[in-house]
Amino acid sequence: MITRRALLAASLATTVGGAARAQASDGYPKNPVRFIIPSAPGGPTDVMARMISSGLNAKFGQPALIINRPGAGGNIGVVQVAKSPADGYTLLIASTGFVVNPSLYREPGYDPFKDFLPITELGSSPNVVLVHPSSNITSMAQLVEMARKSKEKLNIINPGQGSTPHLTAELLQIQAGIQIENIPYNGAGPAITALLGKTTPVGITALPPAHGQIKSGALRALAITGEERWFDMPDVPTLKESGFPDLVSETFQGMYAPAGTPADIVQRVSRDTLAVLADADVIQKLRDVGFDVRAKGPEGLAARVRKEVPMWHEVIAKSGMELQ
Repeated sequence: MITRRALLAASLATTVGGAARAQASDGYPKNPVRFIIPSAPGGPTDVMARMISSGLNAKFGQPALIINRPGAGGNIGVVQVAKSPADGYTLLIASTGFVVNPSLYREPGYDPFKDFLPITELGSSPNVVLVHPSSNITSMAQLVEMARKSKEKLNIINPGQGSTPHLTAELLQIQAGIQIENIPYNGAGPAITALLGKTTPVGITALPPAHGQIKSGALRALAITGEERWFDMPDVPTLKESGFPDLVSETFQGMYAPAGTPADIVQRVSRDTLAVLADADVIQKLRDVGFDVRAKGPEGLAARVRKEVPMWHEVIAKSGMELQ
């Protein structure tokens, strides 16, 4: 039997708890907000974060600090945020690896559903197959033919274990019937540097970190993995057009808070971020470097995470990749 005293005690606890939460988020942010990027500088997530940080500075009235924490396929940075205080001052901006790694690693160190709250999706971009312009390879057909004739595996670099470029290369190997050596780097920046230095013949990265190098002629794009050709690279075909209709993939960036972060803080950060992403100049700048803005708030990001965690689990299972 519930007594009157018990009801009063429960009511008091609820009131005190609510007051404490309100006090914790009142006037937020009062200090700089740290955005952990679980990859090296120069990758798509880093590019996105830095392009919106100045707008967030203005909205917050506090610095939006971009901090790179690469390693373990992105797990180091993600776990750091999962274990951070749920006060809104340490947040995560992560790419598709966030939804891939729970299926790729035996012990990723986090649960994408239990350990985080979605704030908003930021943007998406297709991946791109790249070679140095001095290469004799000028099309996907030539790449596949060369790989089939070679007695050695074709080296293809990617931005990191479990990234969508990595998985794209694995699926290309299966669908083209070729043998490849998939070589993960610690971020798209280092991978692109290796391609520019002709350390390796072929690479697959997200479009944004490679966009400037493609436009300048420093790298050659053989194909992109989007549904359609990119608006300012009309001569670059899609993999669908190149004979691989099932090789459509995107790298998306999302913003997350540690589980337990007060709802009003999540909504405040989401609202401010969406306002930054709605600015016409920001939209154009992001498109110019290879991003399609996808600003849909907490519900939109939650739906994408629910969809992509099982989707990439199936891809990894079909590829026969060994768990890390």
